[in-house]
Amino acid sequence: MGKPDESAVIDALRTVFDPEIPVSIYDLGLIYDVDIHDDGKVDIVMTLTAPGCPVAGEMPGMVERAVGVVDGVGEVAVDLVFEPPWDPSRMSEAARLELGMF
Repeated sequence: MGKPDESAVIDALRTVFDPEIPVSIYDLGLIYDVDIHDDGKVDIVMTLTAPGCPVAGEMPGMVERAVGVVDGVGEVAVDLVFEPPWDPSRMSEAARLELGMF
C-alpha cells in the first residue's frame, strides 16, 4: 500500500475547523507534530486554543476521521496535549490575515 502522502494528510487536517474560529486547526497551529509511518499509521500531536475548549472531547475524533480517509492511512492516533500551551504566534500567515491579526 505504501506510505501515505504527507501533503494529503495535511490537506485533510485543513478540513477540520475550530468551531469558534473560522480557520483550520492546521493553520491555527494546533497541530504540533504529524508522524507518518511506512505501514500507514499516522501519529498526530495536537492541542486546543484553550484547555476548556467546548469541543475538547470531540476534536481528536474529528481529526481521526478526517485523516483516516486519506489513501494509504491505516490507524490514526491523536495525542491531545496542553504543553507547550498554544499561543497565536503558532498561526500561519493565512490564518492571521483571515482573522485580521497583523
